[in-house]
Amino acid sequence: MRLVDRASIRLPQPWRTIVDWLVTLAVAVAFVLAFQAEIAKPYRIPSSSMEPTLHCAQPGAWCRGTMSDRVIANRLAYRFREPRRGEIVVFRAPQRTETVCGAAGVFVKRLVGLPGERISLRRGEIFVDGRRLREPYVARQNLDPESGSWTVPAGHFFFLGDNRTHSCDSRSWGAVPRDDLIGPVAGTYWPPKRLGRP
Repeated sequence: MRLVDRASIRLPQPWRTIVDWLVTLAVAVAFVLAFQAEIAKPYRIPSSSMEPTLHCAQPGAWCRGTMSDRVIANRLAYRFREPRRGEIVVFRAPQRTETVCGAAGVFVKRLVGLPGERISLRRGEIFVDGRRLREPYVARQNLDPESGSWTVPAGHFFFLGDNRTHSCDSRSWGAVPRDDLIGPVAGTYWPPKRLGRP
């Protein structure tokens, strides 16, 4: 900043003020970009796969909200600890999701299976290594009546949407590598009436 002060002292007063404001704005923008890249990044919920926990906007199919929820992912969390079952996680989806789901990029889903576990779906109920998983966040009408089972490879995680009947998830495209996890959802920041609820 001293360098900027010395350089701008030769300028006439109105120009000094403009330079001061430009430097302040540049520092603020750099801080916001660094914060998003390294600490917390916002994401929008584009589909009904996480209803009723996270809303997408009507008139989208099966969406309940008047506007899509916006969430913040904690990008630092998984540098200090392992992912936990039951967390809502933001992650980079495998490439095959574009073929299977018609969408690709960044997804937001519930972490259900940890590395090495056997995940089974029986009449809407999830079982992990043979033990029923309690899921109070899944509405009864959103349970998937289909059956199936999957083994989560080492270093990978198995994700499901809370709206099982309308979610394209690990059942369709498989588990997600650890390196593709961005971070757990720290909470919602928009709309204001849902502030803080993941």
